[in-house]
Amino acid sequence: MGVEAHATNERVTGRTWTVRLDPVGRGRADVRVSCSRPACAAQALPSAAVGRTAAVEHLKAHLRAGPAPRPSVYCACRAEECHTHIRPAGPRERPAPWRCGGAVVLAVVTDREGRWWRVMECCSRCAAAHPTAKVVATAPVPARPDPAGGFRAAAAPASTVSAVGPHFSHSAPGAAVPQQVPVRRPARPTRQRARRGRIAQRFVPHDLRPIALRDELTELGELFRAYQQRAEPDLEVLADLHARKAKAFSAWAEVTADTGLRLDAQRAEQAAATVRRQHLHRIGEAPDGHGPAVARLLTAPAQWDHARAVLTHVADHAPLPGPDARLLVVMLTLRVAQSGVGNLVGQDLKGLPLREPEQLVGQLVECGWLGIAGTVDELIASRPENPTRISVPSLTPDESDPGPFTFGRKMRPKLSGWAQRVVGEKKLRKAKTAADVRLLALALVTGADAHGQLGPQGRGIGLEALASWCAIGPGDLPELVDRLTAADWLTEAAVTDDLLTGRLTERVLPLSCPLT
Repeated sequence: MGVEAHATNERVTGRTWTVRLDPVGRGRADVRVSCSRPACAAQALPSAAVGRTAAVEHLKAHLRAGPAPRPSVYCACRAEECHTHIRPAGPRERPAPWRCGGAVVLAVVTDREGRWWRVMECCSRCAAAHPTAKVVATAPVPARPDPAGGFRAAAAPASTVSAVGPHFSHSAPGAAVPQQVPVRRPARPTRQRARRGRIAQRFVPHDLRPIALRDELTELGELFRAYQQRAEPDLEVLADLHARKAKAFSAWAEVTADTGLRLDAQRAEQAAATVRRQHLHRIGEAPDGHGPAVARLLTAPAQWDHARAVLTHVADHAPLPGPDARLLVVMLTLRVAQSGVGNLVGQDLKGLPLREPEQLVGQLVECGWLGIAGTVDELIASRPENPTRISVPSLTPDESDPGPFTFGRKMRPKLSGWAQRVVGEKKLRKAKTAADVRLLALALVTGADAHGQLGPQGRGIGLEALASWCAIGPGDLPELVDRLTAADWLTEAAVTDDLLTGRLTERVLPLSCPLT
C-alpha cells in the first residue's frame, strides 16, 4: 500500500517542446525548420513564408496526434521558475511571488516575429500570464478518493458535514450535536488594474485624471505602434494620429503643468500639418482645399533654383555656337554635373533633335570641353549594356575648385530626368521641333510663376535674353513662339518689341520650375 500511495502522489513535470524557424545562412533566403522532439528531423525550405507555414503545420500535427493534458502534472512553467513571463521589478515595484493554480492546460506560446512556437503543459494561471499564449486543450478536474471507498469529483463540494459533532465534557455522551455548514461568503470582486499605456517614450500614469484622457493616451500609443507595423503608409491616417496626439498632450500638459508635454504637443501639431500637406500633394489637392494642386516633377524650390543655375552656367560657358550645340551641352552638363564624369550611350544622342550629332561631339572633343573613352563612332554605337565613359574637365571638382554647382549626388539624376522630360515631351516630338524650340521650352518652364504666367509677377520675359539662350536672332523668336503655341505649350502669347508675355498651359505646368 505504501508503494502504491507513493506512486499515486508522485507528480511528473509537464511536457514542453519547441518548433523553430531559423535562417540557413547570412544573405540566403532559405530557412530551416526544427523541432525539439527527438523523433523530428530538421527540414530546409526555400523561403521564410513557406517555412512558417510548414512550422505551423508541423506543430498542429503534434497537437492532433499527442495526448491531452494530464490533470496531475507539475506545471512546466513553474518548473522553470516562471522566468518566461514574470517582469522584473522596477525601482518602485516590489517583486511578488508567483503562484500556480487552475486546471492544467496545453498552451502554445509564440514570439511576435513568428520565429518559434513553444508548447507547454502548464497551469491555466501561468498560461494566462503569457501575452501570446493560446490554450488548445484543458485537462479535466482530477477525481479525489471518497471515504466510502469510491471516487468523487473535486468540484462537487459537500453541503453538510457529519451529523455527529464533537463531544464536550458538559454534554451528554452520545448526544449528537447538529452543525450547519457556514454559508460561503461571496467572492470579493477582483479589482482590475488599469492599463498602463505608453506613448512617445512616455508611460501614462495609472492615476492620471480625467480617465478619458488616460484612455485616449493609451489608445493613441497602441495606434501609433500598429501604424508602424503597416505594410504601406497612409498619410491621412498618420496626420489624424498626430492631430489627436497634439490635443491629448496639450490636455496632459494642462493637468500636470509639464513644459515638456506642452512642447511635445506643439511638435505633434507641426507634424500633423506637414503630413497633411504631403497627403494633399500626393492626391493632387491644394493645401487650402480650394482647387487641384500641381504635382510637379521637381517639387522643391531648391530643385527649381538648381535647374536655373545649370541653364545659366551653360549660357555663360557654351563652348560652341548654335542651338544644336547649346542643347547638347545642356544635356551633357546635367549628365556629369556633380562629379564631372558619367556614362553615355548612342541612344542618348539619337534621341535629341540634332542634325549632325557625330560632328557636334567631335567638335566638343577637339575644343577640349568633352573627353570620351574611345572614338566618336564607338560612342554613337554604344548600347546600355556597354556605355561610354565621358568627362567634362571644367566640371570636375578638385581641392582648389569644388565646381560650379552645389547640389549633391542624389539631386543630379532628378535634374537630368527633368530636362529629358521637357526636351522629349510628347507633342514636341510629334511636331518634330528643332533644338531651338526645345531650348525655348526649357527657358519658359523655368521663367514662369506658380500659375504659369511668364516672367516675375507675370510681366513677361525679355526677348534678348530668350534669343541669346536659344542661340538665335531676335527676329526668329516669334516663329518659335508660334510653334510652342501650336504644340499646346503656350496660351495667350504675345510678342512685343522687347517682351514675351503669356501663360503656360495646364498640361505643361507639372514640368515647370516656378519663380519664387
